[in-house]
Amino acid sequence: MASFSIRFLAPSLPNPTRFSKTTTTLKLNATPSPQTVAAPPSPEVAAERLEPRVEEKDGYWILKEKFRQGINPQEKVKIDKEPMKLFMENGIEELAKIPIEEIDQSKLSKDDIDVRLKWLGLFHRRKNQYGRFMMRLKLPNGVTTSAQTRYLASVIRKYGEEGCADITTRQNWQIRGVVLPDVPEIIKGLAEVGLTSLQSGMDNVRNAVGNPLAGIDPEEIVDTRPYTNLLSQFITGNARGNPAVSNLPRKWNPCVVGSHDLYEHPHINDLAYMPATKDGRFGFNLLVGGFFSAKRCDEAIPLDAWVPADDVVPVCKAMLEAFRDLGFRGNRQKCRMMWLIDELGVEGFRAEVEKRMPQKELERASPEDLVKKQWERRDYLGVHPQKQEGYSFIGLHIPVGRVQADDMDDLAHLADEYGSGELRLTVEQNIIIPNIENSKIEALLKEPLLNKFSPEPPILMKGLVACTGNQFCGQAIIETKARALKITEEVQRQVSLTRPVRMHWTGCPNTCGQVQVADIGFMGCMTRDKDKKTVEGADVFLGGRIGSDSHLGEVYKKAVPCDELVPLVMDLLIKNFGAVPREREETED
Repeated sequence: MASFSIRFLAPSLPNPTRFSKTTTTLKLNATPSPQTVAAPPSPEVAAERLEPRVEEKDGYWILKEKFRQGINPQEKVKIDKEPMKLFMENGIEELAKIPIEEIDQSKLSKDDIDVRLKWLGLFHRRKNQYGRFMMRLKLPNGVTTSAQTRYLASVIRKYGEEGCADITTRQNWQIRGVVLPDVPEIIKGLAEVGLTSLQSGMDNVRNAVGNPLAGIDPEEIVDTRPYTNLLSQFITGNARGNPAVSNLPRKWNPCVVGSHDLYEHPHINDLAYMPATKDGRFGFNLLVGGFFSAKRCDEAIPLDAWVPADDVVPVCKAMLEAFRDLGFRGNRQKCRMMWLIDELGVEGFRAEVEKRMPQKELERASPEDLVKKQWERRDYLGVHPQKQEGYSFIGLHIPVGRVQADDMDDLAHLADEYGSGELRLTVEQNIIIPNIENSKIEALLKEPLLNKFSPEPPILMKGLVACTGNQFCGQAIIETKARALKITEEVQRQVSLTRPVRMHWTGCPNTCGQVQVADIGFMGCMTRDKDKKTVEGADVFLGGRIGSDSHLGEVYKKAVPCDELVPLVMDLLIKNFGAVPREREETED
């Protein structure tokens, strides 16, 4: 593969009258970083363990014969047939012509639609929507345009009640209801509006997350958009495919931090770029290994490494190659990158990344961390001034991230009519419309759509997040989105709060809803009610924190029937978050 070289200009102050996509702000009053703490000694690792387990063959990376003992079923599917050929060699064109019932008669083609199509961002909903697919996009930094939004709306509209779209917890779109015969044309349509779904599922790099207020926030540290765009271009080979990083042992999540608020949630990413200066140069300290899984959840840890802005992509490439070459490919629960870091030790893993860097060198972490440690996270919902004089942005609450085709058209209209034709998606499943002239704010606030997608939602709704749930997802144990709204509405009727409480719902232990970062989290399970009947329930988590004092929450109570959650949540809110029963509130008034 050809080398990938990027050159960044030194960060400079933005032009306050332009909506620049590349300007950055540099702050030199840095505070000492904990990333300079000495790492524990690395375990002894035999030299043969460091032999790469994959090799390049005919342009694709495959697992060597000698390392194929004890591999998991997904690895066998990759060996049987290269998934990227469905895109790079137009295999999807032929597959889309075959009736799905005929596809199911062969294991090879059945694996195409159930597994390999995930390399194209297509997830067959065999259990709950047989013959239909969810399509996940790549949307670096969550930035999209009105034209892109209208195109996605046109796709899902044709599928009627089966079609809808969700904002994900990685600033991304997922569209639902897609049928296989339509896929080739949808992929072409995506390309025409500057979108791709390539390499967004299975053992690939997920959407590159950045600051949703990049380029418009008066308090931002750096505009993350240039970096997330470059990462996405590298990962997908400019939407043409990049097989060098498409055969990872497991999925891999990156983010670039640009805010003191840490909207990007760096502690739960495999690679988080933390802005820092070193000897007058701007760059990033690196956190690595954060992840959630059914069996283990870990916060990212310092790699004791700093890279200049020029090396954002090279260090990503080096780390992905180290993970690809050396990561576990047996038990899927032990294939995330943190397991490899555990085995090699932080220093051992760092050395493997370093030797894959272009100059075979990786600088130690800088103490000049630019993220302020004492910082109260700001609410982006509502109307807020931009750094560009005379302009504001508005944050709209999208209940549990679900939208229909008409909603998407209406949002695109607002972006065109009042802004610059741009929309921003957030990890809390909400939408920001930037670049609104202040003179237009009053008219925007009167738009009927804002009755549905409010800039000032009820306080408990503000932090509500929910995964897809078993309406569409075959892995989900319980229904999440409608239930999350119903229970939250009921709790709101009975207690009063003065500050938001973040509540996250996930349908299964894979925790796509990220319950461990919530103040209160709900993880779906089956349990028994008071009559010993099997019912949908949830393990309740408590104590997750985001921001500079991030912390993963822990199980508070297991297997609570969903019908019993309202009084439990009320009790938690009263005891832990200062809520007051509305009856008492009315009496005191």
